[in-house]
Amino acid sequence: MSSSETDFRSLVLVGRVARAHGNKGQVIVNPDTDFPEERFQPGRTVFVSGAAGAPKPLAIRSVRFHQGRPVLGFEGVATMDDAEALAGAELRVPESELVALPEGAFYRHHLVGCEVKTAEGRVVGTVKAVEGPTERSTLVVDTRRGEVLIPLASEICVSVEPERRTIVIAPPEGLIELNESRRP
Repeated sequence: MSSSETDFRSLVLVGRVARAHGNKGQVIVNPDTDFPEERFQPGRTVFVSGAAGAPKPLAIRSVRFHQGRPVLGFEGVATMDDAEALAGAELRVPESELVALPEGAFYRHHLVGCEVKTAEGRVVGTVKAVEGPTERSTLVVDTRRGEVLIPLASEICVSVEPERRTIVIAPPEGLIELNESRRP
């Protein structure tokens, strides 16, 4: 994919550069993927935002993990100053590079924007974000009264249909009200 073929925002977020690491142009990345060992490998390319929002490719030259986070070296990023210039940058890839997920598993970006409603049809709100690791993910739902956290558990999220942009929930009594009262 050439940088002129797509807009940076159409790519899928897989990590954010936390900061420079050492003096050889390496960076520490906060992964936004459940598969960091597969995603971040030498020879793979990620994209950062370039001029006018066009994606700028960065080829991964080296990878090692430190305390669960990847430490990446990129081609053309050789000094601490080069690496510091990447601090805060989002790392993205084309959706076509994502691995197929097993039945019942979903990519976070497919859930953001889905309408959440109860089994009775009451609209709760819209998924604003998905937080936490895969096995304990929580939907952050934007409601008229603020954010509500809903565990992404099959007992609560009884129907998840990203292609229809809907999630039907059967929340335990008081879950929505409890979360509304705890969030600012």
